[in-house]
Order: sequence, then structure tokens, then C-alpha cells
Amino acid sequence: MGNIMDWLAGGLAWLLNNIYLFTNSYGLSIILTTILVRLLLYPLTVSQNKNMAAMRKLQPEIDAIQKKYKDNKEEYQKRTMELYQKHKVNPLGGCFPLLLQLPILWAFFRVLRELPYSEASRFLGIWVLSEPDKLFILPVIVAVSTYFQSKLANPDPSQKTMLIVMPLILGVFSLSFPSGLVLYLITSNVFSVVQQIWLNRMYPIDG
Repeated sequence: MGNIMDWLAGGLAWLLNNIYLFTNSYGLSIILTTILVRLLLYPLTVSQNKNMAAMRKLQPEIDAIQKKYKDNKEEYQKRTMELYQKHKVNPLGGCFPLLLQLPILWAFFRVLRELPYSEASRFLGIWVLSEPDKLFILPVIVAVSTYFQSKLANPDPSQKTMLIVMPLILGVFSLSFPSGLVLYLITSNVFSVVQQIWLNRMYPIDG
């Protein structure tokens, strides 16, 4: 695992530094690097969205199976798996793209800790990208953008509590994150919102 993280951190540092040669701004370089990373993950995101749409369509059948076999857990699990296999749906398919982003997040964390302390490591003259945001502006933006991104990706009313809790948790964590990492999260969230609007039109979850 350590070698993978070293490889990821090295690759991100190389990409960030090469983009910096053209932008002369680590803030802009982080934004552009994030967009490039998300574009690379786009095929996985499309697969995730297709899987979520298929799961939505199967939900009435899953509910019917649950109701029919509510006293027989083994039979319920068996029938549910048969339903997934019949429609070629992977119930864990939506998790993989999210899990894949975690090592990228930690690799970015390592890279940003080593940013040189200079004017180039400041963003818009306000934030030092290797330090937490002392004005708390970026963490608030993270929380708000995470909420909208999550609401678009998962409009299920039963998940209403998580739609509130997860953005708040991420916002609190962002208070201690380097501002550059928070900028990565914000850019990723904004990219996800635009991407999800597009994907919802292509693969309607409720359709």
C-alpha cells in the first residue's frame, strides 16, 4: 500500500509542478490537476451512475422480495442476489469510484504538505495552500458544495439525514486540512455537480 501511495503522490506532484510551470500559481494548478484527475475517473463515474439507475429501477422488486421474505433472511438474500444477477447489477458497483478517490485524496494531502512557502503557494492573495483556512471560508464552501453534489447523486428521501450529516462532517474536517486540499475538494465537488447534471440526463435514476 505504501508503494502505491508513493507512486500516486509522485505522479500528482509531477503533474502539479508541470502545470505550475505554465500557470505560475499552485492554486490554479490544483484546480486544473483536479479536473484532469476527475476526467480520468469519468468512465468509472459513468459506470457508477448506470449502476445506480439500474438499482433504482429494481427497488420496487427488492421491496416486494423483502416484504415476502421478511421472516426468512437467507431466502431474502438469495432472491435479491438472483435479481441482481438476472439484471446484471452489482450492488457494490457504486462504491468503487468513491473508494478509488480516497488514496488520491491522501496522496494530494502528502503533496500539499510539501508545497514551498512562497507567493506561488498563496491563492487569490488570501489562502496559504499548505496551511488550514483561518477564515473558515473554504470549509463552508466544501460543506455546501458537498450537500448539493450528494443531493444530485442520491435523491433518495430516506437518505435525508446523511445528506446533512456528511457535508457537516467534511466541513469540520476541512477546518484542519491544508487549504490546497480543501480547494481540491471544492473543485472536485463543483466538477461532480456539473457532471451529475449531465449524467442524470443521460441515465435518469428514476427513469
